[in-house]
Amino acid sequence: MEKVTLNVTGMSCGHCVKAVEGSVGALEGVNSVQVNLDAATVEVEFNSGVVTIEKIKETIDDQGYDVA
Repeated sequence: MEKVTLNVTGMSCGHCVKAVEGSVGALEGVNSVQVNLDAATVEVEFNSGVVTIEKIKETIDDQGYDVA
């Protein structure tokens, strides 16, 4: 398992947390997702043999948030 913390802008509420955690968490190979609104970060633990960091970033972007 690999763990990465992404800086994500545009998240401001509980809906944002659910949107990001739900969409990224649904990806095959993602073990856990934790959003920190105050720090504007998303911590993802994933199997890099199954899902790429690029796919995770794309999924967050598709929800309307920007990965720095």
